[in-house]
Amino acid sequence: MKKARTVRKRALLSLLIVTPLGFWLKLYSGPGQEWLNNYAAGALYVVFWCLASFFLWPRRELVARIAIGVFLATSALELLQLWHPWALEQVRATFAGRTLIGTTFAWWDFPHYAIGCASGWFWMEGTLWKLSKQH
Repeated sequence: MKKARTVRKRALLSLLIVTPLGFWLKLYSGPGQEWLNNYAAGALYVVFWCLASFFLWPRRELVARIAIGVFLATSALELLQLWHPWALEQVRATFAGRTLIGTTFAWWDFPHYAIGCASGWFWMEGTLWKLSKQH
């Protein structure tokens, strides 16, 4: 029980770092803007969902399932960007909608989602779980 509380605190702290960094990357303008806005922010978006899920279910045996589940969900959202019904377009017209479900399909997003899931996996396993074990 104490372990879960420690892991949750570390996950929350991680989310407080990752979330503003993700928005900053999405809104950044300068050198490398296209890659940072689209792909680095996409990888961090996946890390965010891994950490948020781990915050809710802080169990070591779920780390792999969380990472794989987040990859599948974000990949499904990417494929959903090929579909443009009126209701989805209304959601995508807002900043929150563009940020959460995206607007434009790109094959190049999938490797960045995989990188984000691998990073989230290592973050959950190493930084959150193993460091909590030491304290």
